[in-house]
Amino acid sequence: MANVRLRGITKRYENNSVIKGVDLDIADGEFVVLVGPSGCGKSTLLRIVAGLEDVSSGTVEIGGRVCNEVEPSRRGIAMVFQSYALYPHMTVAENMGFALKLAKVPRPEIAERVGRAAEILQITHLLERLPKALSGGQRQRVAIGRAIVRKPEVFLFDEPLSNLDAALRGQTRVELARLHRELAATMIYVTHDQVEAMTLGQKIVVFNGGRIEQAGTPLELYERPANRFVAGFLGSPRMNFLPATLAGVEGGRALVRLAGGASCAVAADVGAAAPGAAVTVGVRPEHLRLAGEGETHAIPAQVSLVEYLGDAAIVYAQVPGVEDMVALKRRPEEAGLQQGEQVRLAFDPAHAHLFDGEGAAFARAPSAR
Repeated sequence: MANVRLRGITKRYENNSVIKGVDLDIADGEFVVLVGPSGCGKSTLLRIVAGLEDVSSGTVEIGGRVCNEVEPSRRGIAMVFQSYALYPHMTVAENMGFALKLAKVPRPEIAERVGRAAEILQITHLLERLPKALSGGQRQRVAIGRAIVRKPEVFLFDEPLSNLDAALRGQTRVELARLHRELAATMIYVTHDQVEAMTLGQKIVVFNGGRIEQAGTPLELYERPANRFVAGFLGSPRMNFLPATLAGVEGGRALVRLAGGASCAVAADVGAAAPGAAVTVGVRPEHLRLAGEGETHAIPAQVSLVEYLGDAAIVYAQVPGVEDMVALKRRPEEAGLQQGEQVRLAFDPAHAHLFDGEGAAFARAPSAR
């Protein structure tokens, strides 16, 4: 396997800049997920690593070798696309071994590699079938097997689960994680699905507008988002954002006044930010709760909808001065709220986030670490 090093990567199509100066290090054997909304440039970056797109500037290194001018077939990579692209007239075994046949690999070695890949993917019983006799999940495993037999230094996955239903996506995510552990392979995986990113990636790279917003472990990005974009992109339901103004600092906590007039405290270090500055309070649904009697810094709200999801209930409520409804995650037996009911909401200051007027996160106060 090999590491991947990207430095100063840009990509332009005439006057349209798609990738805007990306620097990224991917360690040997690491599973990295590039995640972001459609059109943010993540698939383009993957194709640049594969050699299917030329860079406008910057360098691509794979295994310590600069590959800018190296043909895709000589980069030591294998790519799995969203489309399975299997040859309909070939069996599973023939599809998996076709690239090796073109490379004039001896037949016994092709059979050995195909057999080993089939064992890893648990599709040995499908080797003699044609693609039309396979389910979507089975076809995707064949496409992955076609990559495995090539013994690449780096695996590239471009939204490979998008065509599968929800249940099959969950099952295939587990299989991909197992495959990574078994192969100890360097894998770069592109998706717009934050659940896939959080469950698969050892490192997540959040893309937006051709730039990296933040890179780190799933827990780092979830608990310490660098800005509002990352905070809102990861998590389901997404983080609640409450517009506010900075009122001051007390006991190491920032005091803020929400748009609707309520006040609350956040364990954040606001530095030199002046009172009256526009800020945004971010609270995840699992950290928002119903306020107790006499509790200070409670936020008035009106219940709009309660969604029961089996293991949880999501309560949506309207807060004065906040355009979007806020979400509160509770256990189903604790929901007990009716549409139109007036409630008071609260949160632990250590579990809230504070963002400045540009969307950048203030550092968490020492008491919140």
